[in-house]
Amino acid sequence: MAELFRMPAVAADDTAGVLSAWQVAEGAAFAADDALISVETDKAEVDVPAERPGVLLKALYEPGAEIEVGTPVAVLGAPDESVGDLDALLAELGVAPVPEADAVRPERRTVPDTPAPDTPAPAAVPQSAASPAAEAGPAPGGRLFSSPLARRLAREAGLDPAELTGTGPGGRVVRRDVEAAVAARRHRPEPSAPPREPADRSAPPAPSRAQAPAAPAGAGHQDIPHTRMRRAIAARLTESKRHTPHFYLRATCEVDELLAFRQRINAASPVKVSLNDILVKAAALAHTAVPEMNATWHADAVRRYESVDVSIAVATDGGLLTPVLRGVERMSLSAVATATRDRAERARSGTLRQADLEGGSLTISNLGMYGVEEFAAIINPPQAAILAVGAVRDAAVVRDGAVTAAKAMTVVLSVDHRPVDGAVAARWLAAFTDALADPMRIVV
Repeated sequence: MAELFRMPAVAADDTAGVLSAWQVAEGAAFAADDALISVETDKAEVDVPAERPGVLLKALYEPGAEIEVGTPVAVLGAPDESVGDLDALLAELGVAPVPEADAVRPERRTVPDTPAPDTPAPAAVPQSAASPAAEAGPAPGGRLFSSPLARRLAREAGLDPAELTGTGPGGRVVRRDVEAAVAARRHRPEPSAPPREPADRSAPPAPSRAQAPAAPAGAGHQDIPHTRMRRAIAARLTESKRHTPHFYLRATCEVDELLAFRQRINAASPVKVSLNDILVKAAALAHTAVPEMNATWHADAVRRYESVDVSIAVATDGGLLTPVLRGVERMSLSAVATATRDRAERARSGTLRQADLEGGSLTISNLGMYGVEEFAAIINPPQAAILAVGAVRDAAVVRDGAVTAAKAMTVVLSVDHRPVDGAVAARWLAAFTDALADPMRIVV
């Protein structure tokens, strides 16, 4: 029996999502757990699976549409089900047909876009939807079609979609067209102001008006529209600094033994281990020694975890992502290195899943490779702490009353004071630095 497939909430606080791709062609059959659609969230793209086998009878939105959670996006049928009168079925399900020009033609992501036929078949959208998915491209009557996502991005960038050249099916304006126009505008020189006419000194002076100071001659600027990821990062970090009472602990670690330990491991292991991989394992060891740190704050309780899940901060072109390594206390160093490399590659290629970004009580953010000696990071809510790692540098230290040269590294632990007291955080930092001073403890 035919039923409506609705836009799911792929993250707990989602109110809408962008339908980025159809994974099943209209009229095609699918099995249980096969991906039906891909949904773009603020930081990841999520494949939404089918709960049971069936056939995609009708798709209601085109890729690129931003759709509220709960809105019907497709009509699904039982396996081998066919519908003689699709319009009647849509009316029975509370879905009204739309003009032929607004037809939706989903395709598998692996199939390249093809131009829409001259007379597309009628499509349908939910009666409750604010705006149907629109084919973009000049219609016979002069109407220019564009995807909802392209229209939103154009509006945020101050562009008129009617002035853009569409490269989507049928000439529709799609996301890449807006991004190309924004990039072209960045490199376009600012027009010079026309020469001003000499003032008529015989005329009375005009009333003064407060104005912003003019930019220096020849000064230019560019406005880079916010991406969904950048907006999400800004909102989360603002929320963290506003509502999370941070306190900070700083420690300088001597890492001569640690660096020699890493060199010995890499000489014997086929999987190369980075300094950051060792820090992740040391953090898990400290969490095991001080389990009170493996916690997060919630409205009614402090939640403590049995497994040690650690996030690693990965810089991407779109912003900072923090994929989670799960069960680090049970992983070998080579397993941590392999998992870290996998998460970093998928973060930079944009193939992380929403589940990869959820959970954990601690993030490790390492800027040492940029030569940064010390910094304090903002906690990634709802986690309880973030460890900021600086560069390894030569330092003068005192050993047995004598000054000598050593390799040193500064770390700063930012802590949420609601679930974690200062003494608890201090014990954790001591356990962490002790592990770095005696790295054999990390692998036994």
